[in-house]
Amino acid sequence: METSAESTSIPEPLDREVEAVMLAADTLLGVAARSVAEVEDVVNTPQLRVLVRIHARGPQNLGGVAAELGVHASNATRICDRLVAADLLERREDPADRRYVRLELTPKGQSLVNTMLDHRRQAIAKVISRMPAGRRPALAVALEAFAAAAGGQGTSDGRFTLGSGN
Repeated sequence: METSAESTSIPEPLDREVEAVMLAADTLLGVAARSVAEVEDVVNTPQLRVLVRIHARGPQNLGGVAAELGVHASNATRICDRLVAADLLERREDPADRRYVRLELTPKGQSLVNTMLDHRRQAIAKVISRMPAGRRPALAVALEAFAAAAGGQGTSDGRFTLGSGN
């Protein structure tokens, strides 16, 4: 007789399933890398990560930027100083607490991030357009389920963060 634990257990993934996801991940990494290359003459990767984080999450403080990059606050300050000098980022007083500085995208910074994301979306759309139309809805459902199972959030800069349970 089957116990409730056995009836709800999830089987281990098949090697084919793992390899298929790895192949798809390699393809998506290639797309992401090409979209980053579109703007690398203006910003480097850490700078782009800052811009994308602010684009995705709204104004940030230096502590949040340092934590996201995994660097000391002084390194985050230098990165942000360069972005301010390039007119991609601006510093403003935080209206909730004037001791803090909020970092916000300038119109030029917003445009740069939008350009990179547009290139990424176009490249992904081009790949999807080569798939049989009848298989595309299943792809979307499967990828949504994959992301949900990981308990994390994808980010617009191509990075993925696992949820606290994983």
